[in-house]
Amino acid sequence: MRRTRRGRLLATLVAGVMVLAACGGGGGGGDAGTVWVRAINGDPMTMGLNAQLVTGSIPRTFSAQIMDPLIFVSDDSTLSPALAESWELSADGLTLTLRLRQGVKWHDGQPFTAEDVKFNFDEIIPLSTYGAELAERVASVEITDPATVVVHLQEPYGPVLEAVAGQFMVPEHVYEGTDYVTNQANKEPIGTGPMKFAQYTPGQEVVLEKNPDYWEGEVRVDRAVFTIIPDPNSRAEALFSGEIDEAILDVSQQDRVAASENTHLMEEGNFSEYIPMMFNAQSEYLADPEVRAAVFAAADRTAIAEIALAGVAKPAKRLFPDEPAWALNTDIDFDRDFPRDLAAINATLDRAGFPRGPDGTRFTLTLRYISSLTATAATAEMVKSMLADVGIGAELVGTSGAVFTEKVYTEGEFDLAFLRTSLGAEPSIGITRWYTCNERKAAAANPSGICDPQIEAAAAAALAATDQTTRGEAYKALQARATELMIQAPLAWFNGEFPTVSTARWNGLDEPQALAERRAWLTMTPTS
Repeated sequence: MRRTRRGRLLATLVAGVMVLAACGGGGGGGDAGTVWVRAINGDPMTMGLNAQLVTGSIPRTFSAQIMDPLIFVSDDSTLSPALAESWELSADGLTLTLRLRQGVKWHDGQPFTAEDVKFNFDEIIPLSTYGAELAERVASVEITDPATVVVHLQEPYGPVLEAVAGQFMVPEHVYEGTDYVTNQANKEPIGTGPMKFAQYTPGQEVVLEKNPDYWEGEVRVDRAVFTIIPDPNSRAEALFSGEIDEAILDVSQQDRVAASENTHLMEEGNFSEYIPMMFNAQSEYLADPEVRAAVFAAADRTAIAEIALAGVAKPAKRLFPDEPAWALNTDIDFDRDFPRDLAAINATLDRAGFPRGPDGTRFTLTLRYISSLTATAATAEMVKSMLADVGIGAELVGTSGAVFTEKVYTEGEFDLAFLRTSLGAEPSIGITRWYTCNERKAAAANPSGICDPQIEAAAAAALAATDQTTRGEAYKALQARATELMIQAPLAWFNGEFPTVSTARWNGLDEPQALAERRAWLTMTPTS
């Protein structure tokens, strides 16, 4: 293959990093000088690397390598011991006892202690997007001995273990007495994980190095280099040429990935994602749930999965995914309930008082999406053409993530919005926020303006129940009501923006891990 000048420059950069590692920067022990390289599409320091205090896929990516939670949760929601060797939840759901792993050290050499855990529950978890609801229910945190922490809850909290598993521990001695949000450790994290922060070169790369004292075992990689390559074509060429080991590629590249012997899309390791159609029920055109349902039915989910999402998606049939099965309402069937029957859709819109005008258009909707998320952009473009089939015009508005957040969540200046979002470890943590009331207009939560008592009651019942059967029944009730209201609904379950890996230099890159989004640092091996 003919190599471009851009590709040669990238190869030079990567080779330079490998030489540096071989000359003594590899962290000691193991295969000296081994380097793993991932391309990222922007400078991560715009947000920082600590997912405990900022939400986003990039902070989560770094935290999963540098930091540890008390409990590991895998991509299929399996829980397993991490910094807590074991745990016990009382029968009434009000007392969680955590027995801590002993002999663990922070990356700066200080011991990990029960005081660190109490500090996190008292001070840090309340600031976390996925920990705030847990923190609201904590009555007190008690250290009963150096290896045991007991969390007392004011009321039962159904997803308590999954919520605890979603919290990365930070060191008290680094954060105490500081402004937690602006602490420099959010950009240079000190954790207990298999990789340590080493250096940051603005606009170029972040380098991690192996933790020689990692409690779980010997780390096989000396350095992990996250090189910044904003251009999607350059990322793809670097991966296909074997110059880097991992990247998130545009979905349009997946045919080429499938045809290559040395590249493949990871199908496990991250929480599943989906692309929803989100409705603004305050819109003059979308106030009627029957109209919202007609608009949703006009979207050909199969065509979107096959064309816009390049066949690496599955058309959605229900509000929740197939797993966990105990939470799924199988009475819902999008194919049956929302068929793309153009005659029926047109009749619904006519009855709703939206006849076609002289140009054949009933009304025009504003469709918002984040420009850099190419999969959602392609989805929005296809939906525009599909809506035209039933006389609905569409104005596409692609913006930055910051503008999308302001216009959709804060100001409500949209009719339809498209996003790529994660399902998370448990429905109350990853899904129900898209259906429950969002009077605070928080980001990454229901932007429709709908606050429905039945949905609120079902969500509250799921949170209050500690047994799976009761929680499952509550989730099923929530799904039934949310489908009636058509607040938002998934178009496709989509893993197309999971990482794509090259096997040219490393074996075992896609081996499943106990912690979602962690790489196989303890088991991957060089190909030569």
